[in-house]
Amino acid sequence: MPKMKSVKGAVKRFKVKKNGQIKRGNAYRSHILTKQDAQTRREQNAPKVVAKVDAKNIKAMIN
Repeated sequence: MPKMKSVKGAVKRFKVKKNGQIKRGNAYRSHILTKQDAQTRREQNAPKVVAKVDAKNIKAMIN
């Protein structure tokens, strides 16, 4: 039986933390940030974690 291949797009986008949670990126952070108010920009700096519902599927993709 061949090994399962990981989904390379998922590997590039997600990292597993030591406690098992999965870190993810934040949308709307690439350019034209001047249109966003300061509070929104500050909130986007905070680290984000994937929801528990999606974590199982992402862990399977990262493998």
